[in-house]
Amino acid sequence: MKKVSLKDIAKKTGVSVTTVSIVLNGNGKERKISEKVIAKIERMAEKLYYRPNQFAKSLRTGKTHTLGLIVDDISNFFFAHLSKIVEEEADKFGYTVMFCSSENDEGKARNVLKILLDKQMDGYLIAPTSGMLPDILQLIKEKKPLVLIDRFFQTATASYVTLDNYKGAYNSVDYFAKQGYKNIALITNETEQIQMQERFEGYKDALINNRLAFLPKLVKKISFKSHDEKIVTQIERFLKDHPDIDAILFTSNNLGVSGLESLRNLRKKVANDIGVICFDDNDLFRLASPGISVVSQPIKQIGKNAVRILLDQIENKKIVQKHVVLSPNLIIRDSTPARQN
Repeated sequence: MKKVSLKDIAKKTGVSVTTVSIVLNGNGKERKISEKVIAKIERMAEKLYYRPNQFAKSLRTGKTHTLGLIVDDISNFFFAHLSKIVEEEADKFGYTVMFCSSENDEGKARNVLKILLDKQMDGYLIAPTSGMLPDILQLIKEKKPLVLIDRFFQTATASYVTLDNYKGAYNSVDYFAKQGYKNIALITNETEQIQMQERFEGYKDALINNRLAFLPKLVKKISFKSHDEKIVTQIERFLKDHPDIDAILFTSNNLGVSGLESLRNLRKKVANDIGVICFDDNDLFRLASPGISVVSQPIKQIGKNAVRILLDQIENKKIVQKHVVLSPNLIIRDSTPARQN
């Protein structure tokens, strides 16, 4: 089928190619073209299944109407849902999103960022790896529209949208303590990323403020690069080495899923033998028996805020630094019953 051109629409509507171009670029009213002519051109474009040449349009406007999104792992529950929200929100404003996973690997993260830069995205939403600080600083220096999501760098003057991670961990451990748990473990990732550091600090402070000893031996750090089977094995070994643990806070849903498998393998019963709270909610935690208590992140708010801050930068051609820190929601289910003295 022959591609429909502006000339075809002009011929069918009896107006000039210039008038058609102005209308289909959304500038009809601004250029004082009558509503009748605008409607006539738009109807004909729809009837002929007109599709604009995006490359030519980007040369004229300086915009590609595309956003680049880099997350750790698109298959992860949190990032999958966040990506969906970002896509839906961007679509409302006529933008499409190109998704990339860094798999928390420094080399891959830099490579996918280079690909997005080469494709000249209008703006970037990035959950950065620990080693991406130089790349982020370069984007800031070049005044690229940019919003960091889920985590940020304290030394980078970039906008970001994140969770109050300290509060999420603090509230979890505080609840454990008030339920009578004494030996509360933390299973987290081995990383310098600020969101995990804040969760660690919240865990530690809640123990101290509840007059429970902070014991480094009850903190298990697992590499991001560990595959699922290895994570399960590491958690099993950790629990065997510390049989007095009566509660665990998992700092991500991936760790939580592996942790539940480890507990099952060790024939430890959630709620009866050990209390469990996990960061991030998903269907598995909600439908499990017993249901798993979680620190739920406001994924919809994170995605919407990030997109709108980014589009403000793009549309206004001005980088205004904005920091949004959203509150977590501790959802209590059956995995954290009160302990019997």
